[in-house]
Amino acid sequence: MPLDDLVLGVQNVLDRLVRRVRLGRPPAADRRRLLVVQIDGLSRAVLEEGLALGRAPFLRRLLERRGFRLVPLSVGLPSSTPAFQLAAMYGVRPDIPGFHYRDKRRGADVYFPRGGDAALVERTQTAGRRGILEGGSAYGCVFTGGAANSLLTFAMMWRPSGSGLLRLVSKLVVVGWVAVKAGTLTALELVRAILRLLADPVGETARGWRWLAIKIAISVWLRQLFTLAVSRDLYAGVPAIYVNYLDYDVFAHAYGPRHRRAFRALRRVDASIRQLWSVLRRVPEHRYDLWILADHGQAACTPYRRLARGTPLEDALFEEFFDAPARGPGAEAARPAPRRAAAPRAAGARRAPGMFQRFVNYLERDFPAVLGGMRGVREHDGIRVIAAGPNAFVYFVDTPEPVPLEAIEPRFPGLLEALSRHRGVGLVLVRAAAGPLCFWRGKPYRLHELERGPFAGREDLPEVTAGVSDLMAMPSAGDLVIYGIDAPEGHVSYVNEVGAHAGPAREELHAFLLRPPAADAPPAIAHPIELYPLFMRYQGRAA
Repeated sequence: MPLDDLVLGVQNVLDRLVRRVRLGRPPAADRRRLLVVQIDGLSRAVLEEGLALGRAPFLRRLLERRGFRLVPLSVGLPSSTPAFQLAAMYGVRPDIPGFHYRDKRRGADVYFPRGGDAALVERTQTAGRRGILEGGSAYGCVFTGGAANSLLTFAMMWRPSGSGLLRLVSKLVVVGWVAVKAGTLTALELVRAILRLLADPVGETARGWRWLAIKIAISVWLRQLFTLAVSRDLYAGVPAIYVNYLDYDVFAHAYGPRHRRAFRALRRVDASIRQLWSVLRRVPEHRYDLWILADHGQAACTPYRRLARGTPLEDALFEEFFDAPARGPGAEAARPAPRRAAAPRAAGARRAPGMFQRFVNYLERDFPAVLGGMRGVREHDGIRVIAAGPNAFVYFVDTPEPVPLEAIEPRFPGLLEALSRHRGVGLVLVRAAAGPLCFWRGKPYRLHELERGPFAGREDLPEVTAGVSDLMAMPSAGDLVIYGIDAPEGHVSYVNEVGAHAGPAREELHAFLLRPPAADAPPAIAHPIELYPLFMRYQGRAA
């Protein structure tokens, strides 16, 4: 956009002045540089549909005219952003079973938007590993990837790079223009909302004004800020940049992965990528390679509370299984069901600082679906249940080690069979002496038997089997892992959302990588850990 270019031109002049006064010569064109754009939550199937429908015209142009190639990418289990980014940024097999889980060894929950949790995971699970973003920038990610400049990541909400008054002034040029431009777009969105209200008062009132606030915050302010900040980095020759656009994922959670509002969000992201491409063409001396990927897809689902007349899964499990009379041969006499314990808040007193965390807290209070179910926790009598999306974890917290089936069955005879037949439940995974078991429709299946059970006919069975094996090898995965995927009622989420991810549905597992024409990449990627050597090549030293 011409005005964006003018502002960035002014900022570039200031940067050159800063280099002359304080920082020395501009970066040398001695190696290729890396720009990774992540479209959060976009499955390969929805991308292909969006390309065909004209919802992503610039991505289609890259594929048809610019030599980019679409590489199939299987993301593994769980199909969620934290596990994907830790594997891709550091080349490790993560112990991250979901967006919200229990670390029994520490005796504490891990919930990624909560201040400090992402930083702790990054520090403890990547010790000694180099990140793909050393000396670079990360925007909107869960982890920093070793970036020197990290803005609005969960691991480090705000850590601006550089020093000196002149460099600060240079940044303020971009930030000031973002404020002017986003303020104008906000005014336009408000005018459109008023016109929609006049045309459809009942429907617009039912949808509510809070989603308009979320649209403005994420699809206007954050997207513009990220795009202009990345553009500034490109002009400056920052060696490695990773930007995560959240727009599509947020609207797919709220409306469904193929809803028109989700596709509109995709088109806005597509426009921002086109803007970044224009900047790349103006700085060929920096030799950037543009990689575009998604970290997972989403599956259309039904909220569990609709099936259970408002009862959340964590309450239903205690009422019908854990606090219910013991059942089965030789079971002890029935115990009276204790009073319900109040569900502890998943996001404790610690908060990440600043405006962004206040926005996260607002989403926690009024839109738990957007943040992965912060309210879905209940603990009683040594059992803790965490509902985190289409997945829920059951922990026996009286021991720090994972509890196998052989220890669960004597305490709760027939529990696994009954749970796997419960309304809204598709799969129940559990560890056992002979290896993980998957209970489906009341029957147990070993990993080599999955083709006869819940995944019959799946052409991606090897990826599914590997994902289940990896998940149940994580010490922090629940002693029972419950999925609403492939329930008799269809895909089910245990938080209030109609688009979900974390499970093994085709739409969740299969994302994509758009490879630039000059770069080498395998014809298909079976796990995000395989991205690490591709991106570490840009660090200029062996990984």
